[in-house]
Amino acid sequence: MRNGYIAYSLYSLFIAQSFPDMNQPRPFNIVLVEPEIPPNTGSIARLCGATNSVLHLIHPLGFSTDDKHLKRAGLDYWQHVDIRHWHTFDAFLKAQDERELFFFTTKVSRAYSSAPFTPGCFLILGKETKGLPEDILHLYEDRCYTLPMQNPNIRSLNLAMTAGIVLYEAIRQCSGG
Repeated sequence: MRNGYIAYSLYSLFIAQSFPDMNQPRPFNIVLVEPEIPPNTGSIARLCGATNSVLHLIHPLGFSTDDKHLKRAGLDYWQHVDIRHWHTFDAFLKAQDERELFFFTTKVSRAYSSAPFTPGCFLILGKETKGLPEDILHLYEDRCYTLPMQNPNIRSLNLAMTAGIVLYEAIRQCSGG
């Protein structure tokens, strides 16, 4: 263990070498805080692999990383994904520059598209059933964003869908698109 996380993949050793192809100096980071549903995490891992983004998993997880549903959602791409495990959310937060943190929640009205994403930033999503902790939302209130929904009967979007939307918006903004 080093700096509070465990590198999960040897791919992290050479991921930076593949980023010049995407014209991005630093990979984006998707952070899942205590994810509970294996297929969501598997789909997000696949998304990270496709975009050369780093996946950070904050423990405790609601499943084993050996879960068959997790593996099936990621298919045969696991060796191409840079996954980093953190023992606690606090350890993760202490290791980051808060100016690079972007939190996503249903509890604010500021749209994700107004976030000033930068290469290498961290896109942080909470657990499927509860979202991010209230104390974190208050502490980082100015860094919280939402995905607006038109139907008031729908509480939230699927975690993997949210990750894909915000990640591709960050890529779009940083590529000048």
